[in-house]
Amino acid sequence: MSVAEITQNTKKTLFSFEILPPLKGKGLESIYNTINPLMEFNPQFITITSHREVYDANNNRVRRRPGTVAVAAVVAQKYSIPVVPHILCGGFSRKETEYVLIDLNFLGITDIFALRGDSIKHGEPYKAEPDGNTYARDLLLQINDMNKGKYLDDENFGASLATNFSCGVAGYPEKHYAAADLDTDIAHLKAKVDAGAQYIITQMFFENAHYFNFVEKCRAQGITVPIVPGIKPIGFKNQVDVLPRLFHLELPQDLQNALRNCETDEAAKQVGTEWAIMQSKELVAHNVPLLHLYTYSSAQQCVDILKASF
Repeated sequence: MSVAEITQNTKKTLFSFEILPPLKGKGLESIYNTINPLMEFNPQFITITSHREVYDANNNRVRRRPGTVAVAAVVAQKYSIPVVPHILCGGFSRKETEYVLIDLNFLGITDIFALRGDSIKHGEPYKAEPDGNTYARDLLLQINDMNKGKYLDDENFGASLATNFSCGVAGYPEKHYAAADLDTDIAHLKAKVDAGAQYIITQMFFENAHYFNFVEKCRAQGITVPIVPGIKPIGFKNQVDVLPRLFHLELPQDLQNALRNCETDEAAKQVGTEWAIMQSKELVAHNVPLLHLYTYSSAQQCVDILKASF
């Protein structure tokens, strides 16, 4: 069953989560240590982030977390669970994207999460690669072509086998930072759905009212696919400042006050866990399709949240 079918057919709130590939030069133990404690809660799928190159301290372009396809293959085989690798527009040509999709298809991985990606330098305008997909909608259209058996070099190689990719996309309850306003952002999201996206997973948010408002506005604009809330448990006291800056979101004042009163990261982690439990309980009570937890190596926090929420 595809992830799209899982999100569309569930009658009760299920659970899924996201992991990061290990840093370059590191092994897979950190991933196993995150996944193993969560398997008892019957996760429906695991999303796996992808990262384009960035500039290091010496202004050299590097990729710090390679291996999304390899990690997806290993996780799918080891745990017999659907995996959803992120596929980015930024940093890749359309031909490079096609090669990645061909590899995934050979591996039997047909669930994809389509993203534009960020700029190579934080704060700079986003630029697509030459002959790259500019937006997630363009990536979806390329995937749709492959699902119809249409590849980039068909004129040279003849008829190609059709793939069977199923795609999700990101939604932003507090709007994408580059959008003029939330309504405009949702119009762009509608274009992604019209291009073939079958479900939406939201960016993290810390005020459930943002999610409920986002869903209402999406439905008003004709978006009918499932909208899965993404929950991030705060684990460090400095995230009170870091998360709003990096992800362009709001932390409720009560949460800010509680975190600023913490003297240690361990205390902040407890605050973050309790806040995520409060969010999750309300979302489950509203029968959302899934809770999607951004683990970021916070497996024990996720265990505590799941035990309290289901």
